[in-house]
Amino acid sequence: MPSTGPEAIGRARPGGDPRIQAAIEGRKEAAESLLLELLPRVRNLVRYLVRGDVDVEDISQEALIALLRGLSTYRGEGSFPSWVDRVVARTTFAWLKRARGVEARRGDEPAELMAVPSGDAPPDEYVHRRRMVMLLDRIPDEQRHAMVMHHVLGLSVVEVSNELGIPFETIRSRLRLGKAALRALAGGDDGAPGRGTE
Repeated sequence: MPSTGPEAIGRARPGGDPRIQAAIEGRKEAAESLLLELLPRVRNLVRYLVRGDVDVEDISQEALIALLRGLSTYRGEGSFPSWVDRVVARTTFAWLKRARGVEARRGDEPAELMAVPSGDAPPDEYVHRRRMVMLLDRIPDEQRHAMVMHHVLGLSVVEVSNELGIPFETIRSRLRLGKAALRALAGGDDGAPGRGTE
């Protein structure tokens, strides 16, 4: 019997994890199994990319739908989790763009975090991730998105530039400013760091 746990998703290729092909063929139980396993990863990434918890569930649901609809486009040339992360990031950015056009920015009050610990994450790693999300909530979105895509998703500066459609030097500047802002915040500086020009 083939493995269907998190380690299977990590090495999935069409034909590698049978759930991928089964989901493409429309088998509901395979799609449900795959999406349920991906849900904590999707929620965590969405929470890293957005400020506060208000829209995390809605964006996560939209991302899961995008994953299911786009599953047939996964060619297996890269890792399945990397493909998932890119789909989730694109869905999140599209949601944020729509939201900016519809409603005014929400208040800056602290929000309860939605980070979901993975079964194999040590407790202090989970606490560290929660703290990082709280710090990310305090830096500008432009820097936050560049930081998450580069440091969390592991994309190169060129890849971040291509994904966001922003010049390479601007991404480098956002990464530098974001890193400085996070250092200042982690050191206890309660000012408004990182709002300098790019």
